[in-house]
Amino acid sequence: MKQWSLELLRFETTLQRSVDASGIGLHSGVPVHIRLAPAPAGTGIVFRRSDLDFFAIPASWKYVARVSYATSLMRQGVLISTTEHLLSALYSFGIDNVSVEIDNLEVPILDGSSAPFIELIRRAGVRQLRRKRRYLRITRPVVVEDGRKRISILPDDRFRLTCDIDFAAPIGKQSIDLEMTPERYATQIAPARTFAHEVDLDQMREMGLIRGASLDCAVCFTETGVLNPEGLRFADESCRHKALDLIGDLALIGRPLLGHVIAERAGHKIHTALVAKIMADSSLYQLVTLDQLATRVAAAVAF
Repeated sequence: MKQWSLELLRFETTLQRSVDASGIGLHSGVPVHIRLAPAPAGTGIVFRRSDLDFFAIPASWKYVARVSYATSLMRQGVLISTTEHLLSALYSFGIDNVSVEIDNLEVPILDGSSAPFIELIRRAGVRQLRRKRRYLRITRPVVVEDGRKRISILPDDRFRLTCDIDFAAPIGKQSIDLEMTPERYATQIAPARTFAHEVDLDQMREMGLIRGASLDCAVCFTETGVLNPEGLRFADESCRHKALDLIGDLALIGRPLLGHVIAERAGHKIHTALVAKIMADSSLYQLVTLDQLATRVAAAVAF
């Protein structure tokens, strides 16, 4: 894949060609097939239920339905579940417009990370469109808190992410701080898999969750280590996966984000609450093209 640059991100993008994948839903256990297809400028990311006459559900904060253990979207009673891994990959690789055709209610979990979706994007190729890309630039600090959980976003001319987690042993406290780029995402975030503690599995099954879970698509922690025979992909894989999830939920803004996001013990519920708070108050942000941003930065430096 060609090296990304500011020039490439000056305009909206889509895929060069359609690509397909099949798997099962992590929570539903249902078999599912998806196709990522090119879409015109201004379309955004839109899920289309191919088993329901291609009923459209835009990947937008307006359609957030459930945020317990995964982010689900719903429009007129039609559901798409576990959207965050795919959206995280599309968002981080700067794919603005794509039709996601899906024949069941849950995006396939594949290996539990977003790396397989990155490979799909690479297979499809990226096509630049003629419409200028508009970034959502945060202009005032925004904070959402829920007990010990906290997420905030500060003004910044880049997309930067700080993520802190605090789980029971053996995960413990972990932290990551990155200025996000497509290359950095692909190598440092995308391979990180979803995870759970062994002691929580029975409760999750009783809730009707993880019907499609296995060690092929998730990391399972015991009190002293991991059940997966291959071990961890990173020492701090859990924190990296939380960052992956956060990016997928931020994609529901519908535009590339410029700001410094700081998440402390956060999860899907508080991620989507932050997105909703931003989108409910237009005084918190401005929409800018890359040309406008470059002019603003040049003026600030000159001053």
